[in-house]
Amino acid sequence: MEKNLICICCPRGCHLTVDENMSVSGNFCPRGAKYAIDELTHPTRIVTSTVKVNDGSYSVCSVKTASPVPKEKIFEVMEEINKVELKAPVSIGDIVIKNVLNLSVDIIATENIELVK
Repeated sequence: MEKNLICICCPRGCHLTVDENMSVSGNFCPRGAKYAIDELTHPTRIVTSTVKVNDGSYSVCSVKTASPVPKEKIFEVMEEINKVELKAPVSIGDIVIKNVLNLSVDIIATENIELVK
């Protein structure tokens, strides 16, 4: 049984076909073949969200996973993110959650929030 995917590695958006032997066609570059195999065998995603900030110039701060997490763990990662409350100041790159769910992935801040008194 063949699977059809659209590669998201670059703006080209190659239309990929993966056959039952995990042979990939339609890719312009090797990244497309790797993407297709990974997507069918162990899909991962970057998770983005926001967390509450106290005493800051903004009431929330955008955050993301420093690297992709297994797709099946997204909701569990979100549960952990939703438990967090930061205190200003916050800087881009600050680790908000170290090693979330023991996945060897940190949740990091993606914006600067100044302290407001």
